[in-house]
Amino acid sequence: MANHLRFDIYDLELTAVQSNSDLRMLLVGISSRSILVVEDIDCTIKLQQREGGEEDTNSDSSDQEKGRDKVTLSGLLNFVDGLWSAGGEERIIVFTTNYKERLDPALLRPGRMDMHIYMGYCNPESFRILAKNYHLIDYHAMYPEIEKLIDEVMVTPAEVAEVLMRNDDADVALHDLVDVLKSKLNDASSVINTEHISANNQQDEEQDDGDDD
Repeated sequence: MANHLRFDIYDLELTAVQSNSDLRMLLVGISSRSILVVEDIDCTIKLQQREGGEEDTNSDSSDQEKGRDKVTLSGLLNFVDGLWSAGGEERIIVFTTNYKERLDPALLRPGRMDMHIYMGYCNPESFRILAKNYHLIDYHAMYPEIEKLIDEVMVTPAEVAEVLMRNDDADVALHDLVDVLKSKLNDASSVINTEHISANNQQDEEQDDGDDD
């Protein structure tokens, strides 16, 4: 996104921000025409949900006793709604999470998160895009084998990209990807076989107990 728009990009680690005021101060140093990325928003900081008025009063008093503030949900919402939005379309915030259901609805509503994009497992089409981006190739003799494996294995685009970036030689990179996909397929098969054996053993034990009765 940053390359396409020619925007600057910033990675914000919320756990390193001590207070709401510090969060606002960070905005001053962020240029216009930029993208701010906050990864794993559900677990990088403890944001109390406002529904039902839930507050951790013990945690608040402890922080005050130690002479420090903390970033709150209200502070984050003000950050998103206030000065940041004053930049119009010149700034974009990207939040990532593996557990969308853990986020407060106030953070998810339109105007704060305008687009919700599910990043699922890699499919043949996304693999071709990654191969094109990293190695500038539209087709390779290994594509059919790779795409067949991708249909059988749960692998994320990030995992595929990591393998493709390891080597500048497309042939080597694609061979490495095949090895990784086959390894994941074998691991998945081993887990299934183990679960099947365990289920059969449990069934046999239950049958033996029934015979004893």
